[in-house]
Amino acid sequence: MQGYYEKKLSAERLKRVYEIAPPRVRQYFASELSHVLEKIDKGDTVIDLGCGYGRILPELAQKAGMVIGIDNSSSSLFLAKETIAGISNCVLVQTNAVQLSFIKNTFDVVICIQNGISAFHVDQKELIRESIRVTKPGGTVLFSSYSDKFWNHRLEWFQMQADAGLLGEIDYEQTRNGIIICKDGFKATTVGPSQFLALTSDLDVEIRIVDVDESSVFCEITP
Repeated sequence: MQGYYEKKLSAERLKRVYEIAPPRVRQYFASELSHVLEKIDKGDTVIDLGCGYGRILPELAQKAGMVIGIDNSSSSLFLAKETIAGISNCVLVQTNAVQLSFIKNTFDVVICIQNGISAFHVDQKELIRESIRVTKPGGTVLFSSYSDKFWNHRLEWFQMQADAGLLGEIDYEQTRNGIIICKDGFKATTVGPSQFLALTSDLDVEIRIVDVDESSVFCEITP
């Protein structure tokens, strides 16, 4: 459902999604972020696509020279201002990830994690192309989605979100094969290794597919 996160699951409600996560899901968050931080060098200019309430911005800012957090939800960005209060090398911009208001070759690292490539509900090829456009030659674009091995943990977490009233009731008759469907119209998909390779097959870039912690699948792109 396009706009679900912007209209129904933003700001404090989105923050609550992460607060109620069980231990194995919290391990997934930590492993994913640790992998991202390994790709950032001191002084790098970094953009976080779909930064939400700014969950990972402080950690990015500790490692990078400058961090831009973008989101299309004004309420999430309002909360993100509190998250980054006092952090001088981090700024927020409200914009669409497939139409970034930056010139080409701006960033050393472009980050789109936590299954943003699916959660944004935009044209995935266009999202990848736009991310590459704003990345410096030799820079890094990081997309992540869920590993198949993480399915049971992911489904448990989504059930907890539904129980907390953050999502609609899960439709278990339709929920399978990496796709979670709720009775209020919410649909969460994933992008696996073969899909990442298909999405990038016609691009003149270097591609690496990496499994992290048996919870994330990363597509790492070097223009």
